[in-house]
Amino acid sequence: MSDVLEAVADARGHAVEEFDVLIVGAGISGIGSAYHLQAQCPGKSYAILEAKDDIGGTWHTHRYPGVRSDSDLYTFGYRFKPWVGPPIATADEIRKYLRSVVSENGIDKTIRFGTHITRCAWSSADKRWTVETTTADGKPGRTYRANFLWMCQGYYDHHNPYMPAWPGMEDYKGLLVHAQKWDESIDYAGKQVVVIGSGATAATVIPAMADKAAHVTMLQRSPTYFYAYPNRSDLVDRLNEIGVDEETIHHCARLDYLHNLKTMDRRAREEPDVVFEELKELIRQYAGPDFDFTPHFTPRYRPWQQRLAFVPDGDMFEQIRDGKVSAVTDTIDHFTADGIKLASGQDLKADVVVAATGFNLLVMGGITFEVDGTVVDWSQTPTYRGMMFAGVPNLVWVFGYFRAAWTLRVDLLGDFVCRLLQHMDEKGRSEINIVVPEGLGDEALLPWIEDDNFNPGYLVRDMDKLPKRLGDRPEWRHTQDYWREAEDIPAIDLDGAEFAYS
Repeated sequence: MSDVLEAVADARGHAVEEFDVLIVGAGISGIGSAYHLQAQCPGKSYAILEAKDDIGGTWHTHRYPGVRSDSDLYTFGYRFKPWVGPPIATADEIRKYLRSVVSENGIDKTIRFGTHITRCAWSSADKRWTVETTTADGKPGRTYRANFLWMCQGYYDHHNPYMPAWPGMEDYKGLLVHAQKWDESIDYAGKQVVVIGSGATAATVIPAMADKAAHVTMLQRSPTYFYAYPNRSDLVDRLNEIGVDEETIHHCARLDYLHNLKTMDRRAREEPDVVFEELKELIRQYAGPDFDFTPHFTPRYRPWQQRLAFVPDGDMFEQIRDGKVSAVTDTIDHFTADGIKLASGQDLKADVVVAATGFNLLVMGGITFEVDGTVVDWSQTPTYRGMMFAGVPNLVWVFGYFRAAWTLRVDLLGDFVCRLLQHMDEKGRSEINIVVPEGLGDEALLPWIEDDNFNPGYLVRDMDKLPKRLGDRPEWRHTQDYWREAEDIPAIDLDGAEFAYS
């Protein structure tokens, strides 16, 4: 499958390998895309270029206490590989699942680890991408050439998380660490811990640390919505009990979770106050009937305008009930030698401070892209359905969903890319360009997503770096609507006005 078509030497004297398709990234997107390419386009040669030394992407990078999924694995897992286990899974369980997909399908033989891409250059004359790399130690690496690039490296910087520059950080004598930079040798047993943040990472770190720590304080600027629910599926349990096979169970559970997600998304828009009351009632089952939601658990935005933080088995709220965890809503004035001084004047004593403050966006992995010698400015490039880009040939970017499982789009785009490659072969064409149809050239270039649609801090901070939607037309944006795209993307007319072949 991944046999090299041609091996020559580049101008630097390094080996050049040629493939039909290069997949960038061996995380959940890259592995899923490779599976679809093998299954649907078995005649295409390909390789996966991965900068890290192992598969998993996010699940390899993140090692903080308790790291787990914040989407159910029936939809976060692949449609072609049944998930067997609780809906919410640990990073270790997810990596084990990914390794089984890789080994069962021979994908492991296609991965080039320790391959850092520095430059991708398209030549219209050659109908090829030239991909320059360095090795893990920074030395010049192999050059790769391919007709098609499938970008699956995600959208955030794995090496440089978002760490605000708080005043006085240099005065703090305790341990300050970003969750993304967690060292598993850190000892926090019996210590006072402050976790800055209240999103999905904080909701994972806090209950995992609470049993060993003397106390954990969640310090947040503003409250988050939490969804507390048992880490099980009654439907799956029943189907298992009556002897239904794994594939059928996985399919039914996937449909069940998708239905529930769609219903939640719709109701969050139509009746947000009712949804909030229902979320409160779920939390009370773990925190107690008299749990006070004001001020620390009453957000200023509607449900699903930012991602719901899932709390399986209500673990964090049980620990709040038991006095192991507390919440503080305030802003940081400055760090002191032994903790944090808040804007209200309160002092938080801390032996360990964990910044669960999110990440920085990194469009296309920070790689330099050129088309016929001109550098691509992604921030000024219109996107076609959040996956292809005007004026950038033979390239698809896998960017998943915020309000549904990321991997749903991996499967959806896997089908699309394979159909596109087959269509190009049928037409005898080797270049596909996305063009803005006549009459749409005057449409405004707008931010990737509207603020009132989805507005977490990591997205708002770097929105200007992302490609642009063209007006409000659904085909010229990433709608973040899986249920609409599940119908629209398979129905795309590959000979429509947006597609130019040569």
